[in-house]
Amino acid sequence: MNPIPRIPRIRRLAAVLAGLAAVLAGFGAAPAFAVPPPAHDGSAGAPLLPAQVHTVVVGGMPGWQIALIAIGAALFAATAAVLLDRARTARRKPATAAA
Repeated sequence: MNPIPRIPRIRRLAAVLAGLAAVLAGFGAAPAFAVPPPAHDGSAGAPLLPAQVHTVVVGGMPGWQIALIAIGAALFAATAAVLLDRARTARRKPATAAA
């Protein structure tokens, strides 16, 4: 069984999934930047007042938790990179000397 023809398919699938994730992230962030329509009370001569936005801040995440998540993500990425590199070198055929 030759694993080489399978690699472009996997790369294409990974690229499609990454693109879909980016599109979903873009649609998820769009409402955060949308401007609400001006308030209209029905009277013709009344001035339109801008909508008031009240930010609700309850709690939050402490800095040590953010640092712990970042360290965990970095360790996971480094471990995955090392394991993938070792798996790739294990599959590689050894070079033979030219006679």
